[in-house]
Amino acid sequence: MDPAAIIFACCLVMGLVVGFLAGMFGIGGGLIIVPALTYLLISVAGLQLEQVMPMAVATSLSTIIFTGYSSARAHYKLGNLKRYIVLWCGIGISLGAVLGAQVASAISGALLKNVFATLMIVIALQMIFGKRNSSSHYASRSTLSGIGAGSGFVSALMGIGGGVLLVPALVWFRVNMRQAIGCAALCGLVVAIFGTASFVIAGLHQTHLPPMTLGYVYLPATFGIVTTSIFTAGVGARVGQKVDTGLLKKLLAGLLILVSIRMIVGIN
Repeated sequence: MDPAAIIFACCLVMGLVVGFLAGMFGIGGGLIIVPALTYLLISVAGLQLEQVMPMAVATSLSTIIFTGYSSARAHYKLGNLKRYIVLWCGIGISLGAVLGAQVASAISGALLKNVFATLMIVIALQMIFGKRNSSSHYASRSTLSGIGAGSGFVSALMGIGGGVLLVPALVWFRVNMRQAIGCAALCGLVVAIFGTASFVIAGLHQTHLPPMTLGYVYLPATFGIVTTSIFTAGVGARVGQKVDTGLLKKLLAGLLILVSIRMIVGIN
């Protein structure tokens, strides 16, 4: 069977999970897509790590354009988007996303793999042990833009939506939790658009990429994940509105730590 067809089929299944988690947590799904797609491209397509890592990150960002839109649309209908917060975070996050994508496409695949896995462990530990304390100050325009820029840079570097970075930062500055998740969902869309465009431009003249790529974006994986995830993102947003997601977030964080360790020691 053609490797592209196998990867497409696997990504159809992956998209069901990714979309649900994106809607529930505002995380964009990249924390799952990047390690899973890295494994698929190496084991199924027979590609090398140097090719795979920027492709996995870029492809993850491309899927978030669609899952982010679906998730953000659901949060808009639920009244979770606050214009002031979204505007100023969005300005910063768009600039950070462009820079992060350029850095990710310029460094070696091995270094990018280790940076991704290490940051994923840090994020997972924050999800488990992070406290939802509040600052004594509300976020100003410059603060929101700075939070957005930092989140956008790391998110584009890792191929994630940015929710795991934005949500705790916004909650610290006294933003309502559900409004913070809604903002993260929409800002994930901004990260995805600017980050994907940057990866496409950076990869257009690369000669070592396999067929069916647009820049660094691997289209069979993008289409597979998007086909199913756009339906489950809205479901995840509605479920997250009704249930306490604390336990689920800790379980997800534990899985991310295991995956990160596996990436560091097991993918060459």
